[in-house]
Amino acid sequence: MITSKQRAYLRGLANKITPIFQIGKGGINENMLKQVDDALEKRELIKFHVLENSLMDTREACGEIADALGAEPVIVIGSKFVLYRESKDYKEIILPR
Repeated sequence: MITSKQRAYLRGLANKITPIFQIGKGGINENMLKQVDDALEKRELIKFHVLENSLMDTREACGEIADALGAEPVIVIGSKFVLYRESKDYKEIILPR
């Protein structure tokens, strides 16, 4: 569980990154979860974009992926959301206390 201070720090870092995953009308499947899991391990912080033709709400998609992969939702705004999970092997982001 991350604190509000850590969440604010991660939001600042997330401003600079571009979305690397899009969620469309196909929704979320096992293959996508595997790719997101690998990307979280390498990057720790990932931004997603939910397309207008998606059958899922942005908050719903964020919650589903976060629960499935043990990640922390950082921010949900508009059609974008950001997830964070500490990496075991590639730790680069040092959170404030």
